[in-house]
Amino acid sequence: MAGRIAVRRTHEGRVAEIVVDHDAKLNTLNPPLMEEFAAAFAALGQDPALRAVVLAGAGPRAFIGGADISVMAAIPGEEEAQAFIRLVHGCCRAVRDCPVPVIARIHGWCLGAGLEVAASCDLRIASQSAKFGMPEVRVGIPSVVEAALLPGLIGWGRTRRLLLLAETIGAAEAEAWGLVERVVPDAELAAAVEAWLRLLLEAGPQAIRAQKALIRRWEDSSTTQGIAAGIEAFGASWRSDEPARMLGGFLAAKRRRD
Repeated sequence: MAGRIAVRRTHEGRVAEIVVDHDAKLNTLNPPLMEEFAAAFAALGQDPALRAVVLAGAGPRAFIGGADISVMAAIPGEEEAQAFIRLVHGCCRAVRDCPVPVIARIHGWCLGAGLEVAASCDLRIASQSAKFGMPEVRVGIPSVVEAALLPGLIGWGRTRRLLLLAETIGAAEAEAWGLVERVVPDAELAAAVEAWLRLLLEAGPQAIRAQKALIRRWEDSSTTQGIAAGIEAFGASWRSDEPARMLGGFLAAKRRRD
């Protein structure tokens, strides 16, 4: 069985939960599953009511355990290898192109392509038992595509340590490095994600979308270009009534408190 991508809407349809369901093989990614993954994100991205996405793995053992090694072992040559890794990149790009924040809810193993997908998310929260690694060099291939995001998260030295030594690190170390933003006890993972969702849903929906788009531009821009893009985005906020409505609401609440 190739696995499946399960999509569930919550919070009156404002939040989507996407689950990689291939638990029999640690939720590893094969070509049909990767195509379904990218298509699910693309479809959700068309919904103007969407406010956030939570990405998770099925079962108790893994978030995403990497790309399916049995599929990679059968790759006959360079052209087919490039086609396969483009599918991995397509999953990561689908997450990054999603117009709303994507939260990675990480438990168990988060390895290789799974860590690249997690790095592509906007926010990462992990259970204490989660394990992280980039073991590709141990099977004769380099870590590629969105592994290029890791230096921006953890620095070049720690990136080299993960990619060259192929070490596995625990959740506490991942948090200390900046690989994840928060670590919680396993039993509290769902509640901690819910707390982040409440914060996102309290914010202006257009402002959140604009902020994610701007952060993406900052990643590929010089400081000067990033500042200019921010000025443009700030002015564009007034194309809707969201700033006037929410600023006015804030001032009204302040007057009531005073």
